[in-house]
Amino acid sequence: MPIYKTILRRKEEIADGTMAFHFEKPEGFVFKAGQFGDFTLIEPIETDAEGNIRGFSWASAPYEVDLMFATRMRDTAFKRILKTMEIGTEVSLDAPYGSFTLHNNLRIPAVFLTGGIGVTPVRSIVLQAAHDNLRHKIFLFDSNHRPEDAAFLSELMEAQEKNPNYTFISTMTEMEKSSPKWDGETGYITKPKLVKYIGDLTLPIYYIAGPAAMVTAMRKTLNEAGVDDDNIRTEEFSGY
Repeated sequence: MPIYKTILRRKEEIADGTMAFHFEKPEGFVFKAGQFGDFTLIEPIETDAEGNIRGFSWASAPYEVDLMFATRMRDTAFKRILKTMEIGTEVSLDAPYGSFTLHNNLRIPAVFLTGGIGVTPVRSIVLQAAHDNLRHKIFLFDSNHRPEDAAFLSELMEAQEKNPNYTFISTMTEMEKSSPKWDGETGYITKPKLVKYIGDLTLPIYYIAGPAAMVTAMRKTLNEAGVDDDNIRTEEFSGY
């Protein structure tokens, strides 16, 4: 893949402990919704054992002007540099990579099961599907501790108004620790919860993105429900 140079255009906090970073899209750069790129800091003022390179899935859709990713802000040298980075700072980009992209067969539903920051590539896919008027039946089950922790919550909810084929199911697992009122689903993503919205669980293709433990648990749930491994695609977000 070619190496691009890009500059930071803006940054914002989008959930508790989670920030989004918007970069200029290099001329001629093309990617598919759901793909990722490797970012390299150029001569950072500090570094640590984890190094100066991170892979981030695009949260931005291909039709959008900027390249945007979102990440949990841990206390690492890379994240400290990222958080304090001045607008206009240049970084290197090695991209695009990845096959966590929407399948082509319109007759097969797509079900996304995400936890925490694992929702980032799915924002890209959901928004691009609405933009392109795709006829895929899409379900997104997104699990977070609290609404305060849920990245892109309002945006993913509102996307249903633009795409009648898309259903968003957000579920919270620790509402006792939350301040805002929540009228949606609670608890983990379970087989009964999936059946409630999907019906026959053997029909869709599943995309699981989130912490490793969640990916493992969801795969086990689907396998026990009779879903073939060929219809399960995964992306783990560890330590991000």
